[in-house]
Amino acid sequence: MRLLVSHESPLQLLEESLNFNDYQYCLVHLMEENEAYKDWFLNVNTRFGQDVLLDNSIFELGEAFDPEKYAYWLKKIDPNFYIVPDVLESASGTMAKWEEWEKSHMPVDNKSLKIGVVQGKTWQELVDCYEWMSSCADYIAISFDYSYYQTTGEGENKLQKWCSGRQRFIQHLIDEGYWNWNKPHHLLGCSLAKEFRYYVDKRIINIRSCDTSNPIVAALKGLKYNSDQGLQEKPSTMLCDLINAEVDDDVRELAAYNTAMFKKIVGRDPEPKLWTTDYCELMGAGL
Repeated sequence: MRLLVSHESPLQLLEESLNFNDYQYCLVHLMEENEAYKDWFLNVNTRFGQDVLLDNSIFELGEAFDPEKYAYWLKKIDPNFYIVPDVLESASGTMAKWEEWEKSHMPVDNKSLKIGVVQGKTWQELVDCYEWMSSCADYIAISFDYSYYQTTGEGENKLQKWCSGRQRFIQHLIDEGYWNWNKPHHLLGCSLAKEFRYYVDKRIINIRSCDTSNPIVAALKGLKYNSDQGLQEKPSTMLCDLINAEVDDDVRELAAYNTAMFKKIVGRDPEPKLWTTDYCELMGAGL
């Protein structure tokens, strides 16, 4: 089992992220707020050959990005995958959003794989939404922070409950026969990085990818992973709020170490790719 990972990064680490990321994770609202960010994601796939996943920024904005503008950026970026607009913790709202997107905004000629996010507040709502996405989406996504986990997860604080809660939710889907082994799954974010070892040890082989800025935000805050155990805390700042952060050698060293340890957590040898191309020089040369 090879779990693909992406760690959202500030502008000054985007080039280095080609070494520690398997694919690039684009927050669509930043395409309209940051010119350098826009340039990166309009070029990274064609110039560097790394896949792109386009996110509707619901976690950052509280609601999915404007659908008309989202459709525009979907066409401009032409990502390998994108997350269809959803509604936080609302199964019915998310399914309605999916139908609205298909009817009014989905580009006819777009070949990007559609990721459907499971949403809901109760077990039954989550199952209903999961089964909907299982039939409609190319890829199924499960978030790290459902309020449902606070009643089903174990631990002394919300981070531990989120961590164990998603593990138990996925295992429950499997045990009850709902899990679709024929569809790839994506895990959105994390509370504690150690969570992901569970899926590798259990060989849930169609969990194909995950995204989390955890090791990068930790580095920006001066926090070092405890080997392959990660952290027992989680910096509360979202990466989008640190997109312009200054990155010095200490941060780079911490980011390299934390992302390498994250690879160990997901059962992969942390062997960084050799990447010598200077993106800034290419941009300056207009190539």
